[in-house]
Amino acid sequence: MSGRPRCVLAFSGGLDTTVAVHWLTHQRGFEVITLSADLGETRSAEELQYRALRAGAVAAHVVDAKEVLLTDFVFPSLQAGAMYQGVYPLATALGRPLIARLLVEVARETGASAVAHGCTAKGNDQVRFDVAVGALAPALQVVAPVREWSLGRTEEIAYAAEHGLEVKATRESPYSVDANLWGRSVETGVLEDPWQAPPEDAFEWTVEPAAAPSEGVIIEIHFEQGVPTRLDGQGVSPVELVGRLNDLGGAHGIGRIDHVEDRLVGIKSREVYEAPAAVILDTAHRAVESLTLSRDVLRFKRQVADEWAQLTYDGLWYSALRQSLYAFVRSTQQFVSGEVRLQLRQGALTLLGRSSPASLYSRELATYERAQDRFRHQSAEGFLNIFGLPLRTQAAVQGNLWEETKPLLPSMPRGIAEGPGGEPEHAQSD
Repeated sequence: MSGRPRCVLAFSGGLDTTVAVHWLTHQRGFEVITLSADLGETRSAEELQYRALRAGAVAAHVVDAKEVLLTDFVFPSLQAGAMYQGVYPLATALGRPLIARLLVEVARETGASAVAHGCTAKGNDQVRFDVAVGALAPALQVVAPVREWSLGRTEEIAYAAEHGLEVKATRESPYSVDANLWGRSVETGVLEDPWQAPPEDAFEWTVEPAAAPSEGVIIEIHFEQGVPTRLDGQGVSPVELVGRLNDLGGAHGIGRIDHVEDRLVGIKSREVYEAPAAVILDTAHRAVESLTLSRDVLRFKRQVADEWAQLTYDGLWYSALRQSLYAFVRSTQQFVSGEVRLQLRQGALTLLGRSSPASLYSRELATYERAQDRFRHQSAEGFLNIFGLPLRTQAAVQGNLWEETKPLLPSMPRGIAEGPGGEPEHAQSD
């Protein structure tokens, strides 16, 4: 290698990063070393290395990080129940802090003074990379070619053609796609109009629900302390488990998400996601938690899930708050072990059953069958007296807050039936 400064580029093999290799080399004078993290994308290591070297990189690293992605990033978020704005499983957002960590490691190995990524100025990923690298290695320079050169997608395609760079994107199919084991995200092109339904060519992992097999399939998933460990009674590795659920869910139309979300930079963006395994496992995990966590823990954990999702989405995975939240999440998962049975059928995910050796559900307390009922009914009157005491006290001292409201009955149609003795009969409530 020459005496030029070295830069490690996060390389996906797509349009942005392929053009970035050439630009960093010829416009910024770097020796470019690429780092491709295999998080479950379809491209082979050989193809990524070929594309990087052909574009002008002096070295191309490919790291198999699928299992680390799941065990260190995805499963903790699954345990937390984190879904950004309630629907997005954070697949891309979870992959970025892992790639940032790998960028830093390769930079230290090779003596690079800078790292680079192919993110635009409008997206969230620029924040995730810049902030994560700053947290892990504050002395490293972060370069963002796409953000600096301000080329549109059409201009990038033209730049690639001018310099003989091989890229997949064309003017006829201008989607921007990011994928890892936990999900696939698609944006740009016709998807930028939120009124238009996503065309079928935007999807690769999932069939159109109406075209899925009408008979569906039933699966069982086992969890140990909030982590999925078995599928249909068979112990499987994290990578195999998620891969099989992606295939199963996709074949039955499960996991399509069409979402207009709020980006950190202040704009709304229409995103289409495919995440069969994520949707299935989140549903199953919540089912086990419904049996094993108390009401107060479930209530507070929902707040933690929202905060965790926001921190992850905003690129703050390595923040002290996110790490502190994980201490709480780990504590809640101690007894989240059990089985969940689900049906996948033409886009519908139906919960059929759940069980746990640490279940807080008691049939003897919940049943309405008198012979099996262990609930102390005589305690209800005292409980209600105490529970309603604050409201009765307030009404007695400060007046009934509802006395000024307009009566409902005069304006509502009703019927009263008379019994045999001429007395009105009223329906009884439970």
